Amino acid sequence: MNTQTDSILKHQSNQHLSLIAEKVTKQERISDSDCLTLFNEADLAFVGALANSIRERLHGNKTYFNRNFHIEPTNVCVFSCKFCSYSKLYAHKEEGWELSIDEMLEIVKGYDNKPITEVHIVGGVHPKMNMSYFIELIQKIKAHRPQLHIKAFTAVELDYMFKKAKLTVEEGLLQLKAAGLESLPGGGAEIFHPEIRQEIAGDKVSGEGWLKIHETAHQLGIQSNATMLFGHIEKYEHLVDHMSKLRNLQDKTKGFNTFIPLKFRNSNNDMSYIKESSLSEDLRLYAIARIYLDNFPHLKAYWPMLGRQNAQLSLSFGVNDIDGTIDDSTKIYSMAGSEEQTPTMTTEELVDLIKQSKRIPVERDTLYNEITTF
Repeated sequence: MNTQTDSILKHQSNQHLSLIAEKVTKQERISDSDCLTLFNEADLAFVGALANSIRERLHGNKTYFNRNFHIEPTNVCVFSCKFCSYSKLYAHKEEGWELSIDEMLEIVKGYDNKPITEVHIVGGVHPKMNMSYFIELIQKIKAHRPQLHIKAFTAVELDYMFKKAKLTVEEGLLQLKAAGLESLPGGGAEIFHPEIRQEIAGDKVSGEGWLKIHETAHQLGIQSNATMLFGHIEKYEHLVDHMSKLRNLQDKTKGFNTFIPLKFRNSNNDMSYIKESSLSEDLRLYAIARIYLDNFPHLKAYWPMLGRQNAQLSLSFGVNDIDGTIDDSTKIYSMAGSEEQTPTMTTEELVDLIKQSKRIPVERDTLYNEITTF
């Protein structure tokens, strides 16, 4: 155990916390009960030291990022999630935006001759944007730039697409993969527990449905990420339940690349009455996730949501990835009141941000193959 953790343990009189720290030292898995104990009893310094020891054992001082851009086809949506500040219900579609395939292809062409490696495509669930529409979009992107990795569609979008096309999950994913889809971003997970999910997003795919889509994708060789929306009406038990389901699926498929906790933002939505979590609470969540999710190779802090300085801090609490350049004006978090209203950073800015934290910047591709160390 490193000296930082040793120093903290000397001031821990809680026997259960000492036993958890011993498990981490021995690289043993902590239980759901252990995880709940960390939420209820451990302070920030304690979980931060444990998480950082895991992060440095797995990755040393390396901190990953990629060169990517986002396309958001529409914010018109058939669903009405209470936490969403982004979408416009289909009945009020005139208040939103809908991009054509040609418009989205022009966005892709705008990055010609730039060293971008990934396009990330997610948006609202628009009834007119069906399987054939997105298959055509993917095919045209691949025809224009074959080496560009297409990471696209949340399980919410996929569930709607497949049901409307009367396809099984496997059939739908196979068609998208054949068109050029290469990985899934992991959004739409929110909180799996039905008690909370019903309250905040009851009309979209269930937690079980989300897990089935990702399990099927992994079985078909499509890797994915996983997210969790935290800091709203959930309790610690719901967070543990969510991460337990992810850890169990990862044991089975080994198809998740990274875990991405997403902070609830309370601007311009139906849950604006809820106070946002504090920075210390955010960092505790990241640290406990790193300790508990022992089979997830990476933990990502989405810097446009946290803000640049807070993302730097997270690198000492288990995080080893701060996403990418996000070379667009992605609206999902800026509309919800995120720290970054213009979420774009150049590669040079990202590299400097990481170096200021005494970490080593490493450009990666979507699947964490290393491209350049700075």
